[in-house]
Amino acid sequence: MPQKVVTTPYPLIDGDPHAFRVVRYFRPSDYATVAAGTAGFPALLYFWDMADPSHFRLRTHLRLGGLLGFLGGFMMAYQRSSFRFWGWSENKREEEMDLAELTQRAQEGKPLYGTSDQPLWVQGAAHNNSAFSQLKLHAFPWFNLVNHPHHGTDPAKYDAKTEKNDEE
Repeated sequence: MPQKVVTTPYPLIDGDPHAFRVVRYFRPSDYATVAAGTAGFPALLYFWDMADPSHFRLRTHLRLGGLLGFLGGFMMAYQRSSFRFWGWSENKREEEMDLAELTQRAQEGKPLYGTSDQPLWVQGAAHNNSAFSQLKLHAFPWFNLVNHPHHGTDPAKYDAKTEKNDEE
């Protein structure tokens, strides 16, 4: 199945980024989103109970609310970070980090997107299942946990930077 090509207002960094890479590229505003979700959900439960008292102990409810708030905030921050990888929102910082990280990997002779013990057909299936999965995190959380070569970008741009450094 061919990869859907989407025109974006910002440059595409990675069409199917690995989950750990998405988290590594979190901005402080993403961490604030996680914190707001973690604190906001139990706060809403508490204020709701103040408005309409249930006369139950809220300790368990607030703990569960904190967990659900953390998960919701994390998925929202993960989605925002993924949007920057896809070029759907401003991504200058991520573009610079990506260029520095993958150029260094290219200079060291390492594969750009890591190695995998999985056969190529499994890597392809993992890519097909995880491509654009961040759009439906609310219904079915699915993260790319497989290193594969399908990222929708030209790996030559990292080698070209390496060659320019060698000429200087």
